Order: sequence, then C-alpha cells, then structure tokens
Amino acid sequence: MCLLFTIPAAAMSLLPALLRPLWTATLSTALLLCSTAASAALPASVTQSLRSFQLPDSALSVALIPLQGGQPAMLNADAPVNPASTMKLVTTYAALELLEPTFQWHTTLLTDGRIQGNALNGNLYFRAGGDPVLNMERLWLLLRELRSSGVQQINGDLVLDNGYFRMPPPQAFNDDGQDPDQPFLVTPDPLLVNFKSVRVIARNEGSGPQVSVEPPNAYLRIDNQLRSGGSSCDNTHISQQAQATGEAVLQISGSLASGCNNQQYMGVLEHPTYAAGVVRALWSELGGRISGGNRIGNTPAQARQLAESLSPDLVSVIRDINKFSNNTMARQLFLTIGAETRRPGEQDDAASASRSIREWMASKGLRSSSLQLENGSGLSRHERISARELAQLLQAAWRSPYAAEFIASLPLPAMDGTLRKRMKNTPVAGNAHLKTGTLNNVRALAGFTRDLHGNDWVMVAIINHPRASGASAVLDQLAQALYQDPAGVSSALQQP
Repeated sequence: MCLLFTIPAAAMSLLPALLRPLWTATLSTALLLCSTAASAALPASVTQSLRSFQLPDSALSVALIPLQGGQPAMLNADAPVNPASTMKLVTTYAALELLEPTFQWHTTLLTDGRIQGNALNGNLYFRAGGDPVLNMERLWLLLRELRSSGVQQINGDLVLDNGYFRMPPPQAFNDDGQDPDQPFLVTPDPLLVNFKSVRVIARNEGSGPQVSVEPPNAYLRIDNQLRSGGSSCDNTHISQQAQATGEAVLQISGSLASGCNNQQYMGVLEHPTYAAGVVRALWSELGGRISGGNRIGNTPAQARQLAESLSPDLVSVIRDINKFSNNTMARQLFLTIGAETRRPGEQDDAASASRSIREWMASKGLRSSSLQLENGSGLSRHERISARELAQLLQAAWRSPYAAEFIASLPLPAMDGTLRKRMKNTPVAGNAHLKTGTLNNVRALAGFTRDLHGNDWVMVAIINHPRASGASAVLDQLAQALYQDPAGVSSALQQP
C-alpha cells in the first residue's frame, strides 16, 4: 500500500520559489515508486504485458472469487468501469430468472376480414413481438402457413403492429467512426426482421460485374457502377442512399477482377420499411399479391389469428448473444425484460428493464451502486459496473437453478465464439467459460475458469484506458496465471 500527501495548489504558492522544483521532483519520484510498488502485486507475466502496452496498474480492475470457498482477490475492484460487452452477462442472467428459460417470442399474422375462395377480403396485420431471431427462413414459413390455407390475394393493407415495445429515445453511438450500416450496430425494434440486413454479392464471371442482394426487398434498388478490371477482388464500395419515399438505393462502385466473387453485409432501410419489403417480396415469391398499401397500426381486439411463429427458447437465444456477442439481440432482450415487467404508467421499456434488474439484484442481496444500464448490451459509452459487482453477480449465477444453461452460453477459450482464436496452446484452452468485451478504450474478460487443481473461479478483468486497444493479451495472461498459480495470484491481489 502506498500513501502520498500532496500540497494543495493554494499552499504550493506559499512555498519559496526555490523549493517548488524540489517538491515537484520529490513528488514525481514518489509517484514512480508507488507505481512500481503497486505493479509488484500483479503476476510478473501480467505486469510485463501491462508495461508492453504502456498501461498503468490503475487501468486494470480485477475481481477473482474462488467458488469452492476461500478469500476473494481484488484489484481496483470497486471503481465503476465501462464493461463493454461483458454487460451482456447481467442482461442474460437476469433474463433467465425474470423471464425463465422456456420464454419464447411470438410473431403473428391476423386479419379483421374474411377469406372467400383464395382471397382475404380485409387487412393483414403483422403483429411483431420483438423476436430477436426472426430470420428469413422463419418468416418464409410463417407466410407459407398462410399461403397453404388457400389465401393468395389480400384485398387490404399490410398493417405493421409495432406496439410490443415502448421504445426509449434514440441512443447515439459512435466508436470512433464506425460505419453506422454495419449489422452489429442495427438498432432494436419490435419489427426486427433478419437484423434489418442484406448480403450484397458481387460477381465477375467474365461477362462483366453483376450484383445481387439477398434477401429480396421490394423497397431496395441496386445501382451497379462496378467496373471490370484490375487484379483485386476487394476493391468494391457500397453506399446507401435513402429516398424521400422511404426506399433506398444501394450504389456499388469500384472495380472487380475477372473470376472474383465477394460479399458484404449491411443494415438497410428503416425497420417498418424493411419488414414490409421482405413480407411483400416473399409473399410474391409464394405466388401471392397484396392490393393495399403499408401502414403502422394496432391490431384490432376482434382480429383473428391466421398464422403464428414462435422463436427458439430463451436458452438458445442467450447462447447466441453471449457466444457471438450479438449486440442487437442483447438490446432486444433488454427491452423484452422491460416489456414483460412493465408497470402501469411506465413509457420506456429500457427504463423498465433497468428498474427490474436492479430490483432483482436487490432481492438476491447483490450490490448495484455502480451499475448504470443504458441498453444492456455494453454497446454504450455510459454503461458502468464495478468488477466486484459483476463478480458477485456471476457467483450468484453459479448457484442459480439455471447455472448450467447460463454457463454453457459463454465462449470456450481457443474453441468457439469470440474466444475461438485466443489462448490457443495454453492450459486455459477449453478450461473456462468467459465472455469478452471490446470497445475503443475498453478490453474485458469475465466468466468462470478453472485452475490446475480443478477448482473453479469467477474471474472479472476489465481494462479502461485510451491505450486499451490490443491489450486483450493482458487479460489472457491473467487467466493463465490464475490457472497455473492460483494461490500466488490470490495472495498477490489481496487487499486490506
């Protein structure tokens, strides 16, 4: 432990001018000695890794809890830090207990009209239920169910019912110039379909560059300006141009060498336009027609159900969220918690979710004084939690009736998910379930790991620093040190 007593600025001015440089030099030396003393508390491999990235010890927060008994080990564990995507651990564990593992999302087709022959004389209501995994295959099956009942012509409007969520105000996020059309930045919405994304495929088989888009969308047009030539297969550029009608034009430019085939994914259109566009395109492929227009509206109470699609259960969904750190799915889940636990008068499901999660944590005796939730995914500059609070939540998850489902949702080092390329050829490979977190200025690793004696640990390690980029190696070194020398690591990090 290192204590420093500094002179306030006002008192500094009272020092004789000749003594001020001497005081400054003494203070600088003391700070350096304190930094050196503090670094000695970390395993040598972790210290070396920190220094290689020019990171101070204060940038690293650590909380280690032995799950078979013993004293926790902490370092800077009570500082509120940005956890990046390790915040998904809070959202997914809370969802398991608040919604239960068998929870499913419903997407329903209804009508206020009658079927006569092959015609539906009335409106078709597409009632969205916030399903985070409503992909094209399941939407096709939903429409196929309607088509198999004999309906071909719909003599009415396509009405999009997006009332399941009470949406919070739009949240701006810019991680130093990230392309807002990237699929991982797609915002949540009750009408989320296929992550509001398309796959743009460019081919040059010798007859000139050709461009196609999958899935088809009635409100998306392609402007192919690709040139044939050069030796590169990656010199293609896509820009999205919104139209006043709500449609969009994808302009593809650049050059593509003969024999090349490349593809890019991107989010397009607004949620209602995207959903209506794919419904109309798929219905047309099934031989159907919709005579009316599109509009947003509520489903009448007297409407009757024509077809329904149920999502996979919550356990399957949280596995995709945590294994692959899917931000859009996590945000959908967070809002679902709010929608399902909403109280009368609450008009913001993000606020409802935050309130519900805090109350749930309090009911389990968990601290949440540092917790700040914005969207539950970690894709935020405002979310905060301390390493100690996150570790204690994971300790509670270990004891939960749904522990097996939760732990299995986390990546295995060197094997799958966001950890498939990390810690290969180390003892930690396959011996931990850990969630990653990555933002500019943030690197994080949290979950469950095992030591060489077969004992289990909660491990939370979070770096917040402008030079955090690339510093995941620090966290990997800590995981390896804990595996190889748990007693040494625990003893070194003990705090009074």
